[in-house]
Amino acid sequence: MRRNMFSLLWFLGAASAYDLVHDYSGESFFDGWDFYGSWDNLTLGDVWWLDRQDAMQQGLAQVNSAGRAVLKVDNSSNVAYNQKRNSVRITTQASYGVGSLWIIDLVHIPYGCSVWPAFWTKGPLWPNDGEIDIIEAVNVMPNNQMALHTLPGCFHPGPGQPNVESGAPNEADLDCSIAAGCVVAETKPNSFLTGFAEAGGGVWATQFDVSGVYIWFWSRPDVPASITHATANSSITDLSQWGAPSASYPASSCNITEFFTAQQLVLDITLCGNWAGIPPVYDPTCASQGPTGLCYNDNVVGPGSPKYDNAYFEINYVRAYTTGGAVPTPTPTPTTQTGDGYAVPGASSSTTSSPSANYAGAGAGIGCGVVGVAVALGLGVMLVL
Repeated sequence: MRRNMFSLLWFLGAASAYDLVHDYSGESFFDGWDFYGSWDNLTLGDVWWLDRQDAMQQGLAQVNSAGRAVLKVDNSSNVAYNQKRNSVRITTQASYGVGSLWIIDLVHIPYGCSVWPAFWTKGPLWPNDGEIDIIEAVNVMPNNQMALHTLPGCFHPGPGQPNVESGAPNEADLDCSIAAGCVVAETKPNSFLTGFAEAGGGVWATQFDVSGVYIWFWSRPDVPASITHATANSSITDLSQWGAPSASYPASSCNITEFFTAQQLVLDITLCGNWAGIPPVYDPTCASQGPTGLCYNDNVVGPGSPKYDNAYFEINYVRAYTTGGAVPTPTPTPTTQTGDGYAVPGASSSTTSSPSANYAGAGAGIGCGVVGVAVALGLGVMLVL
């Protein structure tokens, strides 16, 4: 009975038509994003997330000759000990409420020892307003992981739901309020590492609905026609061929409107930090890659190439949709943060600032960064950004 209820909720959510709100692609890809412009004070990675001007000037945020957006780690500088390597984190100026669908199409995902890429969403206040981790993996993990992070009371229903999700939930991480969040590992091939690009890339779709949060992944040969035939101006009207999502978080075990507010989309790449860089996670696959066995010393310090030649996102597009009716007109809303935030519908946006060039210490992460240490040490799985 429980399984049938979950299936019904998913198909009800999948029946909706989605109208395009934003298409982030081509030469204008970066127009709707704010650059973080500071050190990684969230997960304590050994990077500077550059502001817009510096990221563009250094080629770490660019649109390439194929018309794809590229976000990358600096692979050309020789970084001195006790300094950080430059990278990029961007956040949408728009926030997207319940009733949204987000699709990202990529041809390359960052990977390599010390590398920690993510595509995720966040509300204004963590964890009160929720977080959805769509793409996140570290080092040379073979597959992607997905998770939610919330206040207590939101759960993944657990394994044994073959008609509802194709991924593998971690039975130790079903409570979305614990440090790891409620984690589901991708089981389809080519969701990370070299296989992703070798297959031509792939697509993730995330349905943020009153019936639940559902995340799909398709390697390039398997992307459904309703997505491959979509354009920068068209709606998504047919989800019937999408099949079971990789990760399913139905409202029957997590009341979406209680634990989530409008979400901003985030893309970032950090290095080492309190997941990729700690010994229980780093050592099994990467400790033998350098003379010291330490993430920072053997990777961040010194020449960037060839170590970071594959540490980049290459993105065809990110598209945001909403259910039903005409495309809404974003309206300005008050915000407690600086920046040009607006909601579609809901909350607000982020900020840009200039990093302090001489900072090289570890520092204390805000909330999630500290939590992340416990996640990686105890479980070796996904943590909040």
